[in-house]
This record gives sequence, structure tokens and C-alpha cells, in this order.
Amino acid sequence: MTPPPPLVELRGVRVDRGGVRVLDVPALAIAEGELVALLGPNGSGKTTLLLSLMGLLPPAEGRLLWRGAEVATERDALAARRRMAMILQEPLLFDDTVAGNVAAGLRLRRLPRAEVRERVAAALQRFELAALARRSARALSGGEARRVSLARALVLEPELVLLDEPFANLDARTREAITDGLERTLRETRTAAVLVTHDATEALRLSDRIAVMHRGQIVQSGPPAAVLNEPVSELVASTVGMETILEGVVSRSAGGELVATVAGREVHALGDAAAGDAVYLCIRPENVTVERIDPRGSSSARNVFPATVSATSPVGPYLKVKLDCGFPLVASVTGESFAALELARGRTVYASVKATAIHVIRKADATPARSR
Repeated sequence: MTPPPPLVELRGVRVDRGGVRVLDVPALAIAEGELVALLGPNGSGKTTLLLSLMGLLPPAEGRLLWRGAEVATERDALAARRRMAMILQEPLLFDDTVAGNVAAGLRLRRLPRAEVRERVAAALQRFELAALARRSARALSGGEARRVSLARALVLEPELVLLDEPFANLDARTREAITDGLERTLRETRTAAVLVTHDATEALRLSDRIAVMHRGQIVQSGPPAAVLNEPVSELVASTVGMETILEGVVSRSAGGELVATVAGREVHALGDAAAGDAVYLCIRPENVTVERIDPRGSSSARNVFPATVSATSPVGPYLKVKLDCGFPLVASVTGESFAALELARGRTVYASVKATAIHVIRKADATPARSR
């Protein structure tokens, strides 16, 4: 049986602005119901990619397809856009009530009043806005306005939703509540989505696939766990939350295990690099254990380093602890552990990392562009 075509697809799309190439995507396909997260530094082309998927930017080269049919004319583009919705970082609401804003798109499509009322009521309930239905949009908090924006877009029952950092600049509690509602809605309705975010944890939670962008290209794309734990380059590693990226040289290697020298210290890891290879050693903060007592002899970790706490800062429900081990190392600890360990600046501790928790990238293999 022939599989259905992707919901939307870019083939060989290149976009230029002011004579500069800002997007170069040989191939990108979004399947029906698929959730894709776009990560990348500012200016990497994420918003340009969203606009291209909507057919709002004329490409210098390439094709946009909707359900296998080329979007070749403005009429084709308008028809495709009627099946999409785009949600921006800053909600652009009408000077109307909450209910009026949610109903706006349905009224433009001239749906029967009874259907409009029914769909608006359901959307208000889904995003916990029913109590605010008659409130003016001007009187909403930032989080409430974001929820209205989501409800207004999703009440149209689009097949594809494009979200450009919809949770930015919100407090953690509000962000969590809105993310819950969006995730539940997208999954229940089988709505495809492309989410631009700078939060790797958010991307891991919401997406079926993560694509990392740099200079207008998709440099890595794949299942979230693979991209977050097996980045192909230093740039991707830093983008997906590998807060410790050490440069070293492999001193010995055998059977998939290696020892690299970093700032005069030996670091054990798993990888295919050979003796003499220059490597990046990438470590996620949650894989670093901090203790007050030397764990050697009681821990299975191959890497244990005496360290000094150089800085601490809260990050959501956790605390980021920066350590000086002769090289910099970042750990993530709970508030309870932080208090129990008395992790003040200058405190002497021990940091341990399992060899299996270190991702090795040979510098010779850290090519600038890899995509699925």
C-alpha cells in the first residue's frame, strides 16, 4: 500500500534577502499529526522557515508542496494557508472580548452562528478561558493573552500549526500550564505542528522530531533523544543543552573506550576516536553528580574530580552549579540537594560523571551541516 504524501514539504528551497541567502533546505517533510521542534541560535533561519512553509516568502529556488501537490500559484498558497495557523511570540489580539477574539476566524469564514458558538465554547473550555469569555482583551495578563491566541488559532481546526516561540517571556508556572493545554490539544486532535523554541527541554517534551538550524540550514534532524544525546557538532551540542563542552586529545583507546586528556586531567568516555584525535567531550548538567565526600570506592563512575563551586543560579525547579575541576563543569541539582550539600561559592566538593554519559565528537567529524 502506497503511504500518504507528507502534509507539507519543502524541496530544494532557497530564500534570499538583500542578496544574502537566509534559507537553504534541500528537503523537509512534515507528516500528518507530527510535531517538529526547531532549535537554533537567533538569526539561524527558524522564522524564515516557518514563513516559507506558509508560502509567505517567495523562494529563489525550490518548491513547496501541500499533501503532495505543488503550491505553484497565489491561489494555491491561499488554499493551503486556510489549513494552517500561525502563532507569534507576541499575541496580536483584536480590541474585543476574549470570546470575540476566539470567534473572529470562524466568523470570517461565515460559519453558522450555532456552530461558531459551539466551537468557541469548546475552545474556551479547553484553554481554561471560559471564566474570561466576556473580558476585554486589553485587560488580559501576558499568559492569558497567549492562551487566547492559541484558542483563536486552534478553534479553526487547522491541519498544521506553526508556533514562533509562543511561550517566551512567561513565568515557569504559566508556561507549564499553557504547554500542558497545547500538548493535549495537538495530540487529541492529531494536529501537526512546527514549534520554534530555545528550550531543549520543551522541545524534548513536545516533539516527535527535533531539527537544529544554523545559518539557514538544518544541521541535524532526528528523534529528540538522539539529537539531544548524540549531537553531531559542538554547535548542536551547545544548542541542545550540553552545557559542558570540553576540548581534549585522546591519549589511548581500545574496544570503544577511550581516555582523553583535558587540561592535564584524564577523562574516561565511550567513543570511536583513536589515540591522537582531537575531540569534544559533551556532558549534560543532569549527568553530573556533586558530593561532599569523595565517592571513589563507592561509585561506579569512572570520572571523579575534586572541584570548587564557582557560581550557582536557579533554573526553574533546579539549580545550576558551575564547578572548577581544573576545567569548567556544569551540574544541575535539586533545591533539596543544594541545601543539604551547602553548595555556596568556594565550597570544595567532588564531581563525578559516568563514562557512558559523555558524548564524544571527533573534531574531524564535526561537519557544519547534517540533516535527515
